[in-house]
Amino acid sequence: MIRPKNIRLLYYWVWFIIGAIPLLCFGQHTNTISAHLNDSTKIISIRQELTYVNDADVSLFTLYFNDWNHAYSSKKTPLAKRFGEDFDRRLHLAKDFERGYTQINAINSTDNKTLSWERISTRDIIKVELPKELKPGEKTTLYFNYSVRLPESKFTGYGHQPNGGYYLRDWYINPAVFDGNWHLYSNKGLEDLYTEVTNTTINFTYPKHLSLASNFKYQQNSEFPQGKNIQLNAQERKNCVIILTTEKKYTTHVTPYLTVTTDLDAVRYDEISQGVSINRINEFVTTHLGPYPHGNLLVSSIDYTKNPIYGLSQLPSFVRPYSDQFQFELAYLKTSLNSFLNETLFMDPRKERWVNDAIANYLVIKYVETYYPDQKLIGKLANKWYLKGFNVAQMDFNEQFNLLQMLSARSNIDQALTTPNDSLIKFNQKIANRYKAGLGLSYLADYIGKSRVDSTIADFYNVHKLTPRTHVIDFKNVLTDCSDEDVNWFFDEYVSTRKKIDFKIKNIAKTEDSITFTLKNKRGTNVPISLFGLYKDSVISKYWFKDIDSTKTFTIPRTGEDRLVLNYDKKIPEFNQRDNWKTLNGFFSSNKKLKFTFFKDTENPYYNQVFFVPIANFNIYDGVTPGIRLYNKTFLERPFVYDISPTYSFGEQTMVGRASLKYRKYHGKSGLYVSNYSIGGSTSHFQENSRASTLTPAMSFAWRPEDLRSNKRKILSFRYRNVFRSIDENVRNDNTIDLDLENNPDYSVFNARFLNYNNNLINYKSSVIDFQHSAQFTKVSYELEYRRLFESNRQLNVRFYAGKFLRNKTNSDFFSFALDRPTDYMFDLNYLGRSESTGLVSQQIIIAEGGFKSIYDDQFGSDWIMTTNASINVWRWIELYGDIGFIGDRGASSRFVYDSGVRLNLVTDYFELYFPLYSNKGWEIAQPNYDQSIRFIITVSPKTLTGLFTRRWF
Repeated sequence: MIRPKNIRLLYYWVWFIIGAIPLLCFGQHTNTISAHLNDSTKIISIRQELTYVNDADVSLFTLYFNDWNHAYSSKKTPLAKRFGEDFDRRLHLAKDFERGYTQINAINSTDNKTLSWERISTRDIIKVELPKELKPGEKTTLYFNYSVRLPESKFTGYGHQPNGGYYLRDWYINPAVFDGNWHLYSNKGLEDLYTEVTNTTINFTYPKHLSLASNFKYQQNSEFPQGKNIQLNAQERKNCVIILTTEKKYTTHVTPYLTVTTDLDAVRYDEISQGVSINRINEFVTTHLGPYPHGNLLVSSIDYTKNPIYGLSQLPSFVRPYSDQFQFELAYLKTSLNSFLNETLFMDPRKERWVNDAIANYLVIKYVETYYPDQKLIGKLANKWYLKGFNVAQMDFNEQFNLLQMLSARSNIDQALTTPNDSLIKFNQKIANRYKAGLGLSYLADYIGKSRVDSTIADFYNVHKLTPRTHVIDFKNVLTDCSDEDVNWFFDEYVSTRKKIDFKIKNIAKTEDSITFTLKNKRGTNVPISLFGLYKDSVISKYWFKDIDSTKTFTIPRTGEDRLVLNYDKKIPEFNQRDNWKTLNGFFSSNKKLKFTFFKDTENPYYNQVFFVPIANFNIYDGVTPGIRLYNKTFLERPFVYDISPTYSFGEQTMVGRASLKYRKYHGKSGLYVSNYSIGGSTSHFQENSRASTLTPAMSFAWRPEDLRSNKRKILSFRYRNVFRSIDENVRNDNTIDLDLENNPDYSVFNARFLNYNNNLINYKSSVIDFQHSAQFTKVSYELEYRRLFESNRQLNVRFYAGKFLRNKTNSDFFSFALDRPTDYMFDLNYLGRSESTGLVSQQIIIAEGGFKSIYDDQFGSDWIMTTNASINVWRWIELYGDIGFIGDRGASSRFVYDSGVRLNLVTDYFELYFPLYSNKGWEIAQPNYDQSIRFIITVSPKTLTGLFTRRWF
């Protein structure tokens, strides 16, 4: 039986008062700060008086404090290391004057004794030894004298800005949380400071030409010839945010619900309309959460930039398909909700952030449903004739939440909501997990009732706001009490694991008055599933089914349905919706129709989608090769993918192209996590009137560690490359082509390869063992590559390669090891001109086999090779390189080779230039036609270039 809301609230208020008695007895931490900002040095001089109350049940002999500004001080802090993990060099390459640090002059006790203190290994946490035991219920006062050098804002957005402004957050020392254990969390740029709640007063002096906005209450404000002074005050707050701007950008909106200070703006949305929108959103938030307990809510554009509505903010303003009102309201709503919750619900933000994310994103979803029920994902573009046929044009705006979180799940990089914030990959930390949390509450609301979830959120917020230590269990208790249904599955399956939700309908039997069917739980995730009965696309019935471990049979009344569909409204973030429906009109009507769509689209579970797009490739033999690409890959990954690209060669006036069939099977999170099986073929010309075609079945297996943020991978692959050639008589005498072509122009090679690498910005390591066997030869090779970015900002690149023929029956160098430009008989290398020996494209270099940069007349070895390539930068992207090695032919003495020169490492592996200086050939720079000796690396593959940017996210 459901208890009335007022009884439930009374119950929780009694619980809250009892739980708060110890806190009321012990008192509150207090913080008094006097701070002076020097605009010329970017240093804040601080004197701080902090009274610490021991509200634990054990005595304390040491105290710990967060000093997050010091995280910018070196290249060894957790913040700097995380930047490196995200392939961001900015903090590692920063100059000393760009960094931030904290200079502590003294920490004294009440009797003015100097206290012993030290920085722990993470450097941004301070350990202070107390002069005597601090017993439970007692308090002590510490006096800090220190200066804070602010970092440049280019790193995380905090610090001093190029326009002369400042964004101060986590800028002063504050106490770490102790609840029987110390929670010592370093600054990793995640905005998840976990600190004690304090009553804080700040006297802040700042330059006269700046305007100030803060989340604290303004008590006094004065101006004097040298600057301005303001007193900021707050009760039961965690941290003070101060934003200083050269112009007065922040406007205060006083509404009946709360007072807001914001600089969010919309160019084409007037101020009066903005005020109306702010008032409506404030009413919405207050209705669904409750009164805001502080005097002022700060909603800044900087915070929105850090956590935007993805899809809204990534488009340039001139192509954004949404109304100005909708854009402004969504930006303000999401930013204000995050600020509202972060300022009042004091959960562990590193380990339990998902609760705040769930509430915030659930309310965003609810707001759109309430005020913009017809809003489409692509906005006004959905009405354009050239987009109407796309499934994405039919999707509602809120469907982006499932689309983006499913992008992570389909790629097998999803992580449980309980994963600590600093263990999430960037895409999950910024997008997928936040959206999954909000979707979870929306899913739960659809199951137990929206009013139940709405009242739960309101009850939970009003009982636990400003409570110093709130936890997930508190949220679970409130939710359990509010619901008649068992909601343990939500926490045990949906929240705590990364299990996928996936159901299908089987074995339908019908009578005149009933329908019997079997539901199969394909993943074994024990969660409820919804079933809709449709008649001509109209919903005429809806049911919920639960406790389906594997398969379970149900019977429902027949009320005119012609189709049964699982999760029709897509409220459940289901892994695969392509098998969610069954027709009641016979076998043939259940077959999905083909749907041809130009370019790529989102997944439509009711059609077999085929995408097509015109393409045009180029190489110097085929010339321009226009054609069409047919494929079935949507924006989300799918297990089976085909890709067929027939093109026409104008150069050879014949058909060329490629095709592939691939099946990918994801396993667990770690260990052997994926298997790939494929067969592919291609045909093109490698010389005038000379065609090469390949057919390659392959399989591969990949391993990764438990920590998904780690870039360590191991890959074992097998393939059988079959090459079929027809070669023009004019090129049969080329010494790089096997002499037996007339009788046997084709060949097949079995290739096994083991790759072990750790792709890291600071320390890159990669090793490859490669084995090849064919009728003509058997060979094995080993490649080791190492890159190290030192603290001096010098980068060392070292590569070692060794190869040996176990048998070699060939009569040419076509399969031989190469110092410089391998023949690429396996067709792995993306040569612009595969057979060219002169001209610009012949100067393209792909670092493979010997890896030399100088061009040698005798570069092949038919027996063995051993080389080392090295380079080190001398200034930014200018490097010196050197190659050294030995190469040998069968029955001949080995040759010693070397070269050296200058490398312009503009973008490693993507765009590089090599200028040879000295080699076995002497001073190359002084030799004729030196311009023909210059080499280049260039990557033109869109997929490869995309990886340069997406590697920071995934």
